[in-house]
Amino acid sequence: MRDNPISATIDFAASGVQHGYLRLPYSRNDSAWGSVQIPICQVKNGNGPCALLTGANHGDEYEGPLALVELAADLQAKDVSGTVIIVPFMNFPAFKAGTRVSPLDSVNMNRAFPGRPDGTPTQKIADYFQRVLLPMADVVLDFHSGGKTLDFIPFAASHALDNPEHQARCRAARDAFNAPFSIEMREIDALGMYDDAVEAMGKTFVTTELGGGGTATPYTAQIARKGVRNLLIHAGILQGTLELAPTRHLSQDDDGCFHFTNYNGMVDFAVTLGQTVAKGDLIARIWDTEHTGIAPRKFYALMDGILTARHHPGLVQAGDCLAVLAREIPSEQKA
Repeated sequence: MRDNPISATIDFAASGVQHGYLRLPYSRNDSAWGSVQIPICQVKNGNGPCALLTGANHGDEYEGPLALVELAADLQAKDVSGTVIIVPFMNFPAFKAGTRVSPLDSVNMNRAFPGRPDGTPTQKIADYFQRVLLPMADVVLDFHSGGKTLDFIPFAASHALDNPEHQARCRAARDAFNAPFSIEMREIDALGMYDDAVEAMGKTFVTTELGGGGTATPYTAQIARKGVRNLLIHAGILQGTLELAPTRHLSQDDDGCFHFTNYNGMVDFAVTLGQTVAKGDLIARIWDTEHTGIAPRKFYALMDGILTARHHPGLVQAGDCLAVLAREIPSEQKA
């Protein structure tokens, strides 16, 4: 396979604190020999574990970038036993544009793995992570929130995995992150996801959904800041005591958790995020926006559960995910 054209301006073998770029050549109309420069920071001290921390896999999600730029500014080599690699803006072109997918190629970074060294800009970035950064890592944290079109209760997530030891390791790291909710997450479309690329290598992986609406709040940003430090302490890279608060454990164990609309219109939610519903309860109504005098379409819960995600903003289109539920795991059943 061809070499990836991306080059790092930092030396991954060197100790200390380094700030630099992943430089991706990108020839364009206004710069024939131009490049995309993705900021990267490495803090290295000794031969301990390596953590790879990423934000802005989707460019309209901000809790991760906020937590990671602050960590990169504050973290000192003397505080670290091992290596921390920080990429606050993984999909840098999308982040600069404030969009979910890259404006350079309309590719969703989180569906581009394993990537291609001779592909589009997003595919090249994915390939670089796949073949250069991920092999160095022991633990990987990828921050997400709902962006401009979803809103979530704030949770850290792991996935059901075939290997019990691997699954237990990811669960423990997820719980150490200590978001208000900890969930074993089900994906609508896992093909090409960064998550799968990381887990296929046997790495300890944690992801999040911390809010939404295309912004961050002081509450959700603080969850991110606390969570990343907790994870580094859990991994043995930072010294200190975990800052823990109560967390509720959830599971998405069947496809009934996803609720889609077949209609366009204005959504009128009957329940709020975090609210418990029973199967058959009204979740939302969708009102026709072309005519008056028409009764709304009603959507009912397909299972008992807690509303963990909802569409944002107020207009929906046929095919949109309207709501997502998850079941709460009683404390005596936690694995």
